[in-house]
Amino acid sequence: MEPNSDAGLRAAAVIPGENFSRVSLTPAAVALLEQLRDRHGPLMFHQSGGCCDGSSPMCYPAGDFITAEADVLLGTFGMPGGDSLDFWMSREQFEYWKHTHLTVDVVDGRGSGFSVEAPEGKRFLIRSALIDSRS
Repeated sequence: MEPNSDAGLRAAAVIPGENFSRVSLTPAAVALLEQLRDRHGPLMFHQSGGCCDGSSPMCYPAGDFITAEADVLLGTFGMPGGDSLDFWMSREQFEYWKHTHLTVDVVDGRGSGFSVEAPEGKRFLIRSALIDSRS
């Protein structure tokens, strides 16, 4: 069901009834996350709706962003080194994006000051592709 991509790491499927990954990390994202983990410890992503940086994937130290019933766990990555990294999305945003596979990538530039990669002069972004439900 996933589109072909050059993703370096796919998250385990965690949504009940699904057997496919909804989110992947490019090799560049994995490399940056390893550096950030060394500085900040285990990490997590949260993707909310909204404008500006609110629509970018935000990376936090694990547990620093409190999730609740208003959020959906899209997948869990088994990271190099043994840590796991959860990728969460607001339930409202998921309703818009439920037909897409997300790939987290990295580009040069400054994102939000709240996301841990901001001081590195890098920012995470989402590349998306429709999930082919016929697969």
